[in-house]
Amino acid sequence: MITSKTKRFAALILATCTMSACAANADVNSASPSAAMVAPVEVKIIGLNDFHGNIEPIRRPIRFTDTDGEQQQVYAAGAAYLTTAVETYRAKTEHSLTIAAGDLIGGSPLASSIFLDEPSIGAMNRLGLDFNAVGNHEFDRGWKELRRIQEGGCEKHTLRTPCAVEDPYPGAEFKFLAANVIMPDGDTLFPGHGIRTFGTGDSAVTVGIIGLTLKETPTLVTPSGVAGLDFIDEAKAINDLIPVLEADGADAIVVTIHQGLTTRVGYNDKSCGGVDGPLLDILAKLDPKVDVVISGHTHRSYVCDYSAIDPARDFLVTSAGYGGSMLTDITMMIDPVSGEVTAKSADNVIIQSVGTDRDGNAAEPNPDFVQFVPDPEVAAYVELYVNASREAATRPVGKISGEARDPGPPTEETALGNLIADAQLFATREAGAQIAFMNNSGIRTSLIPQTDGTISYGDIYTVQPFGNTLITKSFTGAQLLALLEQQFDDEGFVQTFSPSKGFAMVWDSNRTIGDRVVSATLDGEAIDPAATYRVTMNSFLAAGGDSFTVFKDGTDVVTGPTDLDGMEAYLNTADVIQLPELGRVKTIQAVLPD
Repeated sequence: MITSKTKRFAALILATCTMSACAANADVNSASPSAAMVAPVEVKIIGLNDFHGNIEPIRRPIRFTDTDGEQQQVYAAGAAYLTTAVETYRAKTEHSLTIAAGDLIGGSPLASSIFLDEPSIGAMNRLGLDFNAVGNHEFDRGWKELRRIQEGGCEKHTLRTPCAVEDPYPGAEFKFLAANVIMPDGDTLFPGHGIRTFGTGDSAVTVGIIGLTLKETPTLVTPSGVAGLDFIDEAKAINDLIPVLEADGADAIVVTIHQGLTTRVGYNDKSCGGVDGPLLDILAKLDPKVDVVISGHTHRSYVCDYSAIDPARDFLVTSAGYGGSMLTDITMMIDPVSGEVTAKSADNVIIQSVGTDRDGNAAEPNPDFVQFVPDPEVAAYVELYVNASREAATRPVGKISGEARDPGPPTEETALGNLIADAQLFATREAGAQIAFMNNSGIRTSLIPQTDGTISYGDIYTVQPFGNTLITKSFTGAQLLALLEQQFDDEGFVQTFSPSKGFAMVWDSNRTIGDRVVSATLDGEAIDPAATYRVTMNSFLAAGGDSFTVFKDGTDVVTGPTDLDGMEAYLNTADVIQLPELGRVKTIQAVLPD
């Protein structure tokens, strides 16, 4: 095999020998044309990340800053539209790879999540994905279920039954990569790298791919899902594989990693303006032989030439936002003689689809961006699962003791809100949860059972339709008390939490802002400002939603199941779940003067 080292040595000979010396070596070089006679080979990489099971178009517009600094919005995503876009850019050159940087699955909408994200993998098979680095959400249902997702089959590892539509489920036709996820026997959970060669003879070039997740993954998922696995340092895992890829003849090295950055510039601005984030520490340690880093996790979109930060490391760092709403079009020019990448570029591309809002109304396209047409095969495949999800929505998930009405005023305590909080606490006990809070504004409708108390999956989905995951964090008692005061401050609107059993709060609207919580207790004991508490909330609140910014300050973060999975598991703990009594949140009523 001609390795990149051999190519570089040959190039050195061609560059330094005299004419007579080269002639003397004509018998060596006559089989290979000179560097001037071998054209660079163009290889295109289509970069994806954080698809999160969005097989249908996203029902809300994505908002972003364009290259002119203007705010724009488009309706985007959907596997059928993304497939057409990928094929469009793939067709621009002879040689290409499609590579994702994790979280293809997990945190997904109903049509994918209810089928264990099998349809998302099927859509990616049809799209022609080549490699996916595991992300933290790939481990949401545990590593054994993730291995089934890769290999196929119908072995049951979760509450849900696999192969409900495709039997047997065929598995992923692309490779998961997990360079830093180590099994007890010392092997990686999935291969750490892959390699592809394009062209033939003297024009052949080889691309090596290294894939991995962030080493903090165990702190972001339910501990049982990663029990026995070791997540090692990202930079070390990458650098250790580079000599392996070089020995296999790699001319270019692409890293796909589920860790990311933030920037303060537009989605396709190349300046790296205001770049920040945990990926920076990893990039600073990478072997300069890396050419491209495809990243994710932060759900941001950027194209950053890292040489602007460190001239010794001239790789590109890219991310294509969230949910299949963008792709990154990456082009590398590779010299097959020297075995070097001589030029590279990248652009983020908006995947504008046919817009439909949350209520099913058609939305006007944004004329500043291409509107892709859906791939008919993928569209039919998605529709198969969408229709099946409607049928699955009628599946019974449990019984409750009566009607659970949604909140009227957002400060009203309801049995439904308390039920949701209790389910969230139950679902995250393994993460150490002591308290769970549900935002009343996130409860969309009442939970009305059939006459025998039965409720369906569609019923609980309608109550909580946002596909949130459950997040557990540690807070000091002082932070917790500050969080409770945010229910009644001037930011956003006034709403109280629905708290889980064991927690109680009294508040008084007559007191000054910042001092309206009269008392807060857990199991009858006052919240201690110096103590630490494990608190569960949905992912919307965890990011500071509804102006509850203190939620962002929690530490020791563990990502649990989706809110719906947590609710279903809780409903299965008894034949009939009794609706919680009221009295967890009490208001001191104002005394009106005579």
